[in-house]
Amino acid sequence: MSSWTRWHGPAMARLWGFCWLIVGFWRAALACPTSCKCSASRIWCGDPAPGIVAFPRLESTSADPENITEIYIANQKRLEIINEDDLEAYVGLKNLTIVDSGLKSVAHKAFLKNSNLQHINFTRNKLTILSRKHFRHLDLSELILVGNPFTCSCDIMWIKTLQETRPSPETQDLYCLDENSKNISLANLQIPHCGLPSANLAAPNLTVEEGKSITLSCTVAGDPVPNLYWDVGNLVSKHMNETSHTQGSLRITNISSDDSGKQISCVAENLVGEDQDSVNLTVHFAPTITFLESPTSDHHWCIPFTVKGNPKPALQWFYNGAILNESKYICTKIHVTNHTEYHGCLQLDNPTHMNNGDYKLVAKNEYGKDEKQISAHFMGWPGIDDGTNPNYPDVIYEDYGTAANDIGDTTNKSNGTLPTGVVDTGREHLSVYAVVVIASVVGFCLLVMLFLLKLARHSKFGMKGPASVISNDDDSASPLHHISNGSNTPSSSEGGPDAVIIGMTKIPVIENPQYFGITNSQLKPDTWPRGSPKTA
Repeated sequence: MSSWTRWHGPAMARLWGFCWLIVGFWRAALACPTSCKCSASRIWCGDPAPGIVAFPRLESTSADPENITEIYIANQKRLEIINEDDLEAYVGLKNLTIVDSGLKSVAHKAFLKNSNLQHINFTRNKLTILSRKHFRHLDLSELILVGNPFTCSCDIMWIKTLQETRPSPETQDLYCLDENSKNISLANLQIPHCGLPSANLAAPNLTVEEGKSITLSCTVAGDPVPNLYWDVGNLVSKHMNETSHTQGSLRITNISSDDSGKQISCVAENLVGEDQDSVNLTVHFAPTITFLESPTSDHHWCIPFTVKGNPKPALQWFYNGAILNESKYICTKIHVTNHTEYHGCLQLDNPTHMNNGDYKLVAKNEYGKDEKQISAHFMGWPGIDDGTNPNYPDVIYEDYGTAANDIGDTTNKSNGTLPTGVVDTGREHLSVYAVVVIASVVGFCLLVMLFLLKLARHSKFGMKGPASVISNDDDSASPLHHISNGSNTPSSSEGGPDAVIIGMTKIPVIENPQYFGITNSQLKPDTWPRGSPKTA
């Protein structure tokens, strides 16, 4: 029981993991050919005994052959050929090395599926001939062929041409054997009637209207006589070609605008190499607005659009049916140009509710025009719309003018009219605002006047005793200025000695000793200041 407990749990899990690891290595060893070592991305065959006879292949139960990026083979004297299907499973292969082996020939389509190949090294093998057709579809950065007993013929002149046109950082000393088994440097090899071909296309500049048809002609020459073929890439328009010896023609019908800018090539190819003459197809067509959507907010508001057309179409925006006059606050921006396709947006800087409305884009060139319209809602109307109803009438208040809008006057209003209800509502709001402002100003003025009156009263009646009231100072602004001491006034004896005469009326003055803090004796006429008149 204790023994079972000891091997149960984590210990047992480690044991099973180790067993599965051994099984995995065993299966990989079975899948990997004899004399080779294999990993998830590499095959290495370097053991000469017993060695390999055929090109190494991984079985389907092993690692995925598509993940193999490098194959290295060395010292395999019995490996003589690479067949057409030997490498088709290794589509991810980048580096192929076969050195010091018995390789004598390579099938023409051996590398047809290996478009990722970049480095090939066939040093010190038994190659006597090697065609350029093996490699013409590859974009090789390195091809090493040193140490092979090539036969001096036109079939290997392409290697000399390749070295002259695409020299590598390390120059290869390549040799071939002539009829007398004498080594001749490939750099000095001269083979009669063995040269590069030439191709001549009849239409160097090609411009055509969409829907039309055209015919291209090509002439090739060379010795050996080259083959002629057309490279049309991914041409969408219908096309067919006819070839007769050194002459060829290509007929393209109902030309599509999608083919504008594409390259068409006439290619001449022989043993030594190839030559081509190309033309760029230019298709003129009417504009098409392929994309127009509601505005999006980023750094600025943007109404995105995509327009196709050739020649480049002119763009014009309309706002609520009127021409939109662009400025630095609202303008058209083209961000990406893809030959005949233009991606951009109508950029608006801080738009408000006054910019809500219908925006229409019109694209036009000499072949026609296209237009599309969207409704834009940037902000709700103050006091009317909370912004939740994007279909609320979007017009500019005529009473507001352009000062209330950050974007300024952006439309030509000669063709536009405003709904009466919306304008009246705006005027009602303006009237309410005006009434509030006027009432505030009037209230403030009343407060100021009351304050000034109170201040004036204190300044005239703030002196102690009635003498200060009947002072003989010449103050025309005082209401007591017309006090009279003459005979035309009522008797001064009426009303007592402390009466004040105003006009024809004598008003008695009653003192409050508690308030003034003085006695009647202090107000005797003989105590008045010198120069003041005495009462009668």
